[in-house]
This record gives sequence, C-alpha cells and structure tokens, in this order.
Amino acid sequence: MLAQIILTFPDQTSKAYPNGVTPLTIIEGLDGEARSRTIALKVDGRLWDLHTPVTENSRVEPLSFESSEGREVFRHSSSHLMAQAVKRVFPGAKLAIGPAIEDGFYYDIDYDRPLTPEDLEKIEATMGELARAALPIRRQDLSKAEATRFFRERGEPYKVEIIEGIPDPTVSLYQQGDFVDLCEGPHLPTTAAVTHFKLMAVAGAYWRGDERNRMLQRIYGTSFPTKEALEAHLARLEEAKRRDHRKLGRDLDLFSMTDEVGPGLVLWHPKGARIRRTIEDHWRAEHDRAGYDLVFSPHVAKLDLWRKSGHVDFYRENMFTPMDVDGVEYELKPMNCPFHIMVYKSHPRSYRELPLRFAELGTVYRFERSGVLHGLMRVRGFTQDDAHLFCRPDQLQPEITKVLEFITAMLTAFGFPDYDIYLSTRPEKYVGALASWDLATSALEGALQAKGLRYEVDPGEGVFYGPKIDIKIKDVLKRSWQCATVQVDFNFPDRFGLRYTGEDGKEHQPIMIHRALLGSLERFLGVLIEHYGGAFPTWLAPIQAIALPIADRVHPYAHEVVRALRERGVRAELDARNEKVGLKIREAQLAKIPYMLIIGDREAAAGTVSVRGRDGQETPAQPIDAVAAHIQDEIQRKDPGPAPMSAPASAHKGRA
Repeated sequence: MLAQIILTFPDQTSKAYPNGVTPLTIIEGLDGEARSRTIALKVDGRLWDLHTPVTENSRVEPLSFESSEGREVFRHSSSHLMAQAVKRVFPGAKLAIGPAIEDGFYYDIDYDRPLTPEDLEKIEATMGELARAALPIRRQDLSKAEATRFFRERGEPYKVEIIEGIPDPTVSLYQQGDFVDLCEGPHLPTTAAVTHFKLMAVAGAYWRGDERNRMLQRIYGTSFPTKEALEAHLARLEEAKRRDHRKLGRDLDLFSMTDEVGPGLVLWHPKGARIRRTIEDHWRAEHDRAGYDLVFSPHVAKLDLWRKSGHVDFYRENMFTPMDVDGVEYELKPMNCPFHIMVYKSHPRSYRELPLRFAELGTVYRFERSGVLHGLMRVRGFTQDDAHLFCRPDQLQPEITKVLEFITAMLTAFGFPDYDIYLSTRPEKYVGALASWDLATSALEGALQAKGLRYEVDPGEGVFYGPKIDIKIKDVLKRSWQCATVQVDFNFPDRFGLRYTGEDGKEHQPIMIHRALLGSLERFLGVLIEHYGGAFPTWLAPIQAIALPIADRVHPYAHEVVRALRERGVRAELDARNEKVGLKIREAQLAKIPYMLIIGDREAAAGTVSVRGRDGQETPAQPIDAVAAHIQDEIQRKDPGPAPMSAPASAHKGRA
C-alpha cells in the first residue's frame, strides 16, 4: 500500500497526503477562508464521510454552504439535531424520515398527540443545548440483522421497515451523543456546526405518502451557517406570505376554487381573465411572428390513443379514470402531444415542409392527489403553453437554438431575466434506442453551448421518451419556478409511424421536439402574482387606469375620460360611487391599479385629469390625450411598471 496519496483540487493543484487521511484532516489543512467555508468534501465525485479514510489518488472538491450538496449536508445534519431534540423532549416519539429539502429540512414523527407551537419552542431550545454541547457525529456500519435488532429494541418500527427494504447487506448509522439514526450520510463533524436554526411549522404527512398508512407529524425547520443569513431568510419568508398568490388572488378578485366545482379546478374571475387573455394574446402574436401554426384539439380521446403513445404504461397514475362512451373507453387528455401528431399524420409530408411547428394553448387534466394541490401552482385542470416541432435531423440543433431564443425573449418580456438551466438525461425507465438518446442529448447540449448559456446536468431526470432542457425562472425573492422546457423525442414518431418524403424520394422518420415557453398558464400566473406582489406592470394589469370623480357633477366628463382611454386600448374603469375621493384613492391603491385619474371641477372645465400613481406619486393636471398616449405607449412597450409622467409647464396646479 502506498505510504502517500496525491489529491487533486478543482484548481488543478495537487498535494501529497498520508494514505488514510480523512476529509476532516484535509479540510483543517486548507487556507483560512477556504477552511472556514468548507463543510463537506467530494472525493472522485462522491460525497465522502468526514471520518472515512481516503486510500487512493483522488480528485477532491471542497463544498461550501453555497453549493447545493453542501447545503444538503448542513441541513441533513440539522434534521438529525432536531430529531435528537425531539427524542430528548418526547422520549415516546417514534422517528420516520428526516431529509434536507429546498430552504430547510423536516422530520416525520409518530407521537400520541398533536404538537403545539409551545412544543416547537421546547424542541428548538433543546436543539440549542445539544449544539452547544458540540457532540461528535460518527458513522458506523452494521449488518442489516444487527441494525434491525438495534432499532427494534429501541422501539423504532419505521426504521426497521426502512432497513427491510434496503437491498445491501450492510447499512450505515450515525451517532451523536446518545442519539443514533439510520442514515447514508455524510454529516457535519459535530453538532456545534449547527447553531442558527428555526423550527417553522408542523403538518400532517402519511407514512410513505400513502393515505392508507398512518398519519405522522412533519416538523419543518430551516438552518443557516450565520445569524444574518437566517434572519434574511426569515424576512424573505414573511415577504413571501404577503405575496402569496392564493391570498392576493382572493383580495384582488382574480380567481377562486370551490369544493362545489372540485379541488384543483380554477374559476377565472373577470379581472384574472383579463390578465390571462393579455398573456394569451401576447403568446399568440409572438408565435405568429416565430413561424408557428396554431392548432386546437379536443379535451377527450379514445384511451387507445394514450396506449399507443405510452402514457397508459408510463403515466397512468396521473390520468383520470376512463369514461365509457358507447362501449369504448375515452380519457380526459393529460397531454396534447398525440393530437398534434395526428395533425401531422393528416396527409403526406415532404422534406420541403419541415420544420413544422404546431402550437396550442391546450387544456389538460391530470390526477393529482389532494395532499399536493396548491393554489394555482398544482392543479388538476390547466392550460399548457404547448408546441410540437417536427424536423429533419439536420434541423434539430438549429430548431432547439431558436426555441431557446424564444424562451429567453418571452421570459424577459414578463420580467424574468434570471433563470437556471438544467440538462436532464436518460431516466431509469425509458423507451427507445440508446443511440437516439445520445443524439438527442448531444443536440440539446450543443444548442446550449452555441448560445453560451450556463447549465447544470441533472442525471436521470429526463422524461421516458427523451432528454430535456428545463429552465427554472427566479422571481423577485430569488425563488426558482419550473416553467419552460425543451424535450427531444424519437419515440413518438416511431410509435405513430410518422414519415416524410426526403430529397432522395425515400421515406424518413422526423424528429419531434416538445416545447413550452411558460409551462402551464395557471402556474405561470401564480408565479407572476407573487413576483409582482399583485402590482402587475401596466400592460398586464386587469385595470390599467381608473377615473375618480370628486363629485357627481363631474361624472359626465369622467365618462368621456374613460371612453377616450378605452378607445386608445387602455383598460379603464370609472368609480362612480358617492364616496369621498380619499376613500376611492385608498381602495384603488389596495387594488394595485397603476393609474388613478382624479377629476374635479377644474379638470372637467379644462379637459384634463390629475394623475396619481399607485406608488403615491402625483402629477399635476394634464390633457386627457396626453395621459392616454403616455399609458398607451407604456402598454405597447411592455414596461415593467408605471412610468413617471412629466407635467407640462402650463399644467394646472390644483382642483376645486
């Protein structure tokens, strides 16, 4: 055995270490800032336990909390700290699972009474005591039989059930003080590394996500390396509550969902429908410019169509129960793809026609369990911003490149210039030839590189028929939302026997691209509501301007103002109630209307209006034509928010 091994770091520097050196020793030997930031280590691409020796020449990568894998280690250790505190405060509690999740962690427990906010305070205080104790965190490996006996003796049936489902002959356990948990790891070196945390809430969760199993209590928490980072996160959460699309949707009268209609089915109210129509109009206009053909398809089809597409085999749990029509099974459509394929097959195709680009705002229906439904973000009936492109092999990468350009332009128009891009590769369950998968993956990656777009590879997260690019937009709170996607598909053209006549006079099979720019309109609108906090840019606002007369005697002129605005394409309304103008202004601000046009005797006599923005900024009286032109120009340019108006020198300075 070598006395020394060579470890190579990401900056390509190498260093000799004694054979059997542990990652903890490696981290302690790093330079000051790197040492303080590093919380975990990858060895040859694998997360490595801090106390497990490294015995071969390897590539090592220090991980900080800023990396997704570093955060996972930090928060997984946080979940163990919480579980230890739970067992200290409530010895009779039984532990299930406790993973790290985005922005935090949770642990599912089985306890004989519901936990209260006061219980969370006790658990949190105990976590602090355990952290200050700086208990070492150590790994040990046991045979399945030994581990089963250990947890059975401790009265932990959920751990026993998990072990029984593990195929390996041995399992790993992690110990900190008197607490031992079943876990793959790795973890932080001691409990002292987790000192800034907050327990957030308790919710119900069925064991293994199955409503036939026992309901457990899921304790949610979050943790950060510094107090400042934790406080900033908690402040963001408070802001997110204020921006919750479900609350704003109700307050702004945009949409509703009722038990009478059914969970996960959206009713669009007039104001919400105006926003949605504006999005759809913009979507259609941009597709016309980009050379797409718009199509329409039915909401149901014979179940055999979905058998042929493979959805019955690969997607059955997300499809509704078929209905019987004249002895034939029909299915609510979960996807639009087979319909677009049938449009392609409606007559013979030539290579000269390709690429063909079929687009549709198609409403689909998917069975989602009631426990995962969430406002507009997770519903059972939604409209997909959908398109399918049929092209020759030589057109594949250029078409993907055009789609990427289309996506970025569309997202920028709606105020989302920041996004993360992921290249998702072949999953465990897939159809088609490996050569086709390799060609499709290469084309997607080539298009990303040609556009100079930064991306991460997401192994095994492709769909069953092909690899894909997923684009997750970032909202104003830096939260990520899955919207746009590009998927390459050789499988459907083969299943449905798609052909075109090539330049050589022979038949060839086209390649199919599945593509969405915004995702589902429901989800995208939910993201928009939270991104803007309900204060939409003027071009999207359901009411863009409202006339606020100060007395009944100026109502005739106020009606003229509203008519003039509507003739210029502005969504304008009149508040004709017999209320004080101050109340009307406050309510218009709560409704987040971009422009309030205040009309008194002087304005009526001079043919002007005084303008007040929803931010409180006031502009002296101006001619209505000038105001209408300003708002109209802002709408056409799709500005991100109401633009300040400059008052002419001759503007009136007051109202009667």
